[in-house]
Amino acid sequence: MSVTVQKFCFNPFQENTYIVHNSRSCVIIDPGCYEKSEQTELLNYITSNNLTPVALLLTHAHIDHVLGCAFVLSQFEIDFYIHKEDLPTLHAVPNYAHVYGFPGYTPPAEPNKILNGGEQLDFDGITFDVLFTPGHSVGHVVYYNAEQGFVINGDVLFAGSFGRVDLPGGDMDTLKDSIFNTMFNLPDATVVYCGHGAETTIGQEKKTNYIHQF
Repeated sequence: MSVTVQKFCFNPFQENTYIVHNSRSCVIIDPGCYEKSEQTELLNYITSNNLTPVALLLTHAHIDHVLGCAFVLSQFEIDFYIHKEDLPTLHAVPNYAHVYGFPGYTPPAEPNKILNGGEQLDFDGITFDVLFTPGHSVGHVVYYNAEQGFVINGDVLFAGSFGRVDLPGGDMDTLKDSIFNTMFNLPDATVVYCGHGAETTIGQEKKTNYIHQF
């Protein structure tokens, strides 16, 4: 069954939220919707396409990727996935949300599905291999769909760039290892859906990404 990847750009960080769906079910990845209008946009897409949400997945738990988690979980009774090492990252968000201009941030319910990396997930035919890719955050993962050749990669790779490492838990050597030894082992044709900005491919980034300069 064909799978569609729908991207939304939310919040002042211009974070990319994704809905991955078939004709029946969907998973919501990194919901950054904070304003009411953003929440409505996400919800309208789900309802207008007659989709049933089945899971909420996080690549990592920096503030721009989790602003809408509480909203999503208030609308749908679904499982909430995060890597075990990024739980402290999620728990820290209420301590600094106001500093970044999000005084109305609501912490979500505790994730009930804890990832270690290496899992194979299947949501009504929407399949992902969970790959552990730390460096931007300590518990970063990506969600790779081998059948249709794409990866939801959060803030590991960007088109021509890569995730920052100057936030708590960031480390350049660790990120380089994740990029060169995990991401760049995916097929060159793999479409990379990024946490910010445009899509790219593994092959393109292997040739031109300036991570090679570090």
